[in-house]
Amino acid sequence: MGEAPLPSEHLLVIFNQEIPLHVKEWAQKRFSDIELTLYQSTRGVKTPPELYHNATILVTFIDLPEPEDSFNLKIIHTLSAGVDHLLNNPIFKYSEIPFTTSSGIHGPPIAEWTIMNWLVSARKYSILHEAQKEHKWDKETPWMETSYDQVGQKVGILGYGSIGRQIARVSQALGMTVYAYTASPRPTAESRHDNGFIVPGTGDPEGTIPVSWHHGTGKEAIHEFLSLGLDHLVVSVPLTEQTTNLLGAEEFALLAKHSTNPAKKPYVTNISRGKVINQDDLIEALKSGQLGGAALDVTNPEPLPSDHPLWSAPNVQITPHISGSGREYIPRSLEIVRINIDRTRQGLPLINAYRRGNGY
Repeated sequence: MGEAPLPSEHLLVIFNQEIPLHVKEWAQKRFSDIELTLYQSTRGVKTPPELYHNATILVTFIDLPEPEDSFNLKIIHTLSAGVDHLLNNPIFKYSEIPFTTSSGIHGPPIAEWTIMNWLVSARKYSILHEAQKEHKWDKETPWMETSYDQVGQKVGILGYGSIGRQIARVSQALGMTVYAYTASPRPTAESRHDNGFIVPGTGDPEGTIPVSWHHGTGKEAIHEFLSLGLDHLVVSVPLTEQTTNLLGAEEFALLAKHSTNPAKKPYVTNISRGKVINQDDLIEALKSGQLGGAALDVTNPEPLPSDHPLWSAPNVQITPHISGSGREYIPRSLEIVRINIDRTRQGLPLINAYRRGNGY
């Protein structure tokens, strides 16, 4: 008797943390029709090159093979939404292997992180939490004057991708008005559709939530958007050469100048990359009162040094690039791989395919 034929695909998943048991069990069931290898890498230690040799699909965050070890690879899927950390890798620069991203999986947790920070600031939760720790019934703070809700506030979402769309969905539920900004024009209903991976029941698949759409890559277009009288600016753009230091002193001044809320200065939320914002200018805008506050899940650099002045800027909330984290992260990312395996078998194009040269 001859040997049984090998599965047509070999999925290799490399992660630099321990993969939870519930994820392993889920993956083994979800990919029961193909060969599956789950491997935990170690930061700073090169993954054994022979591990890549039989893989046809690679799922990874930072571990990539040398071009000579990738001879069977058909798809490389990154566990992140952005690929800026991979741009200089030889296999990215010199091969034609398709890359797909995890864009679309981050919307629910990052939207919750965003709204959480808005409400923590608006409802003065930090004061209340400190009072609770001290067993203090704080009725002395002028809550009627210092607290506010989100109804009627204007939210400008700079980068209306999957994350921005879920933030828009939750914002609308709170009674807020949403304005969308994209690099390229979206003049028709069809052009406003989200064609990437969508967590069921989330986002804005048809692009109907914003009251207006804006676009452009130059300063003039950005400045026009920032002059809408926004209460919140959400930064959700990919890091590219064009978006590096996209927002600085001039842009923060425009936000403040056109604010129509006498009791609240504009609030900036950055869940993109730290380098999109000129951090020194942000600190000055917070100190001067041009901005009412900021929520930052990303900084420049990361990790942020303990003596960095950003930590002490007024009304700033900083987290260590974890807004998208959660138990659902890896299964949702692998679900994109499952979809693409099935689409490949049907001769259909990949979803979430990274377009080399575009930066996203």
